[in-house]
Amino acid sequence: MDVHFAALIGAGLAAIGVIGGGIGVGFATGKTSEAIARQPEASGKIMGVFIMGIALAEATSIYGLVVALLLLFK
Repeated sequence: MDVHFAALIGAGLAAIGVIGGGIGVGFATGKTSEAIARQPEASGKIMGVFIMGIALAEATSIYGLVVALLLLFK
């Protein structure tokens, strides 16, 4: 197997990891909406935790994207 071909397959697999970030953000948004609907007085605390969770989910997506790009343009 050619090294370039293996790098392309690795880039594709790393790009699949970006999907997880989108799923995580969607799931977190839905649960945050439910939590705020149940306890509107705690919305400040809920939003703080939500923003932290979104940042972590997006960071994993960005890591996957960076690895994919590094393998693609190697």
